Amino acid sequence: MSRKYQGLIVLNPKNIDGTIDDTIKAVSKEIEGEGAKVEKINQIGRKQFAYTSRHVEAGHYVDYTLSAPADAIKKIEARLKLNENVHLQHYQRLA
Repeated sequence: MSRKYQGLIVLNPKNIDGTIDDTIKAVSKEIEGEGAKVEKINQIGRKQFAYTSRHVEAGHYVDYTLSAPADAIKKIEARLKLNENVHLQHYQRLA
């Protein structure tokens, strides 16, 4: 049974090779590789952090709306932890 989720992913602009759009598409493919379906992508843009986080001062925020089985979220988190372009990630279930 698929449920709707919202995923906020902060990309590390220092590690990005090529354009930001290419990186966003690559992250979408990784999410879909774990059995989720990306329904909507909203680029929030680059924002400065309140404090330096792991030697990174700013990040590019991207909001993903996706539908996925409940166990897919843990798999997505584990897979994106290995991606050096992803700095932070947070998921929440939508009603």
